[in-house]
Amino acid sequence: MLWLVLYLPRLPLEVFPSLPSPSAIISRERIVVADQAAASAGVMPGLRLAEAWAFLPTLAVQERDIEREQAALTRLACWAGGFTSEICCLPPRTLLLEVAASLRLFGGAAVLFERVVAGCAEQGFVAQAALAPTPLAAQWLALAGDDMPCLEVNQLPQRLGRLPLAVLDLSRQNQARLRSFGTRLLGDVLRLPRAGLARRLGAAFVADLARALGELPDPRARFVFPERFAERLELPARIENAIALGFAGRRLIATLCGWLAARAGGISECCFEFAHEGVARPCPATVMTLGFGSLTRDPERITRVLVERLQRLELPTAVESISLRAEALETLPGRTSGLFGKRDDGAGGDSLAALVERLQARLGNGSVHALSTVAEHRPENASRAVPANLLAGEKSSTNLLAASAMSDSGPGPRPLWLLARPQALREMSGRPQCAGSLRLLAGPERIESGWWDANEPDTLGDVRRDYFVALSMRGEWLWIFRCRRGWFLHGVFA
Repeated sequence: MLWLVLYLPRLPLEVFPSLPSPSAIISRERIVVADQAAASAGVMPGLRLAEAWAFLPTLAVQERDIEREQAALTRLACWAGGFTSEICCLPPRTLLLEVAASLRLFGGAAVLFERVVAGCAEQGFVAQAALAPTPLAAQWLALAGDDMPCLEVNQLPQRLGRLPLAVLDLSRQNQARLRSFGTRLLGDVLRLPRAGLARRLGAAFVADLARALGELPDPRARFVFPERFAERLELPARIENAIALGFAGRRLIATLCGWLAARAGGISECCFEFAHEGVARPCPATVMTLGFGSLTRDPERITRVLVERLQRLELPTAVESISLRAEALETLPGRTSGLFGKRDDGAGGDSLAALVERLQARLGNGSVHALSTVAEHRPENASRAVPANLLAGEKSSTNLLAASAMSDSGPGPRPLWLLARPQALREMSGRPQCAGSLRLLAGPERIESGWWDANEPDTLGDVRRDYFVALSMRGEWLWIFRCRRGWFLHGVFA
């Protein structure tokens, strides 16, 4: 096993992004954590609030909110699902990731470590990270700020031996007792007889040492990913320009995709909600639903659709927080790479689905659709609009109907583009005219009947037409027909 630990020393402060600097979080009138500006002025953890204000009269303080910290830790755990599903939450500030099975996927321990730390920073958290074969050893290394990866169990005594005693979760009495033994580093403690340590400091302390060194098993309760995704992100400042919301939206999208990866699922729809600040009276939240041409958990694809929609969004007032919900989770298995490297889907369904999504984001969902053939001989009724996600090749009864209808279609050629209404053509010397005389290349093909809906409103009714393929003077291939009322243009070939 290999454990990657993220210790978040500034989490109590980071959950209040709009707090002005210099600032600090307090609990029971004592400083818990201070930002860089306050720390430079001498405001340190453990300091009384009155003394902190004496050092820095402009210090802004906020009471610690354990619930916010737990929600932020849960959100970070969902984001970490993009790297591994084996995650443990240790409130209030620690996250454990078991990453041994993820090393080959991400290119090795060093690359994975860098990606996790960089991604954590992008989520807005400063992390002290460590990598070790046992969870407790990784925790102690992270607390000490030792970020050099330790990959082998036999390296643990040397690596842990350099750590100060402060990394041990001991009472002041036991810390004083250890110092009285002449110990200053954890290595000094490891050289002492275990039996004597157990008598003086308790068997639990000795068991912790054994678990850290890998001598005893150390099972940890796994994080249970929520059934539904619903996360809220408070903005560090009020935003009036919709385009600027894309940065915060990317954080939530990365968290969503981590949750989807851990649950081996994908979504075809998600919903953003922008909460506005109330000035004179409350303003209802702006809701934006993003739809996708096929199931996805690709953060870049979701972000592209979000940015397209934000470019057309007008905000009534400034936004103070963003929420993202995704409820309709569907199974989306992973895909293997090609034999000679990364699979190229440039001409496949994914690229087509991405194009449909961008068109829907720019033009509106109602303006983009696909066409499916129908078992009907009259051209106006031989196709119908279907949801655009069928373009991506999703399985449905409509696809099966389209395939069977196409296989049974007649031998006559059919143009891709039909006019909304047939256009009447002039006739000269018995020949149809369209920017000059038309030359008939193929036909006639007789299409008739339709008596069954002749008396229904908004239907085509009974028809009797002879269709031809014609060539115009401009080289256009046209689909025309002749009936009792004369010649008509019905379609254009590509």
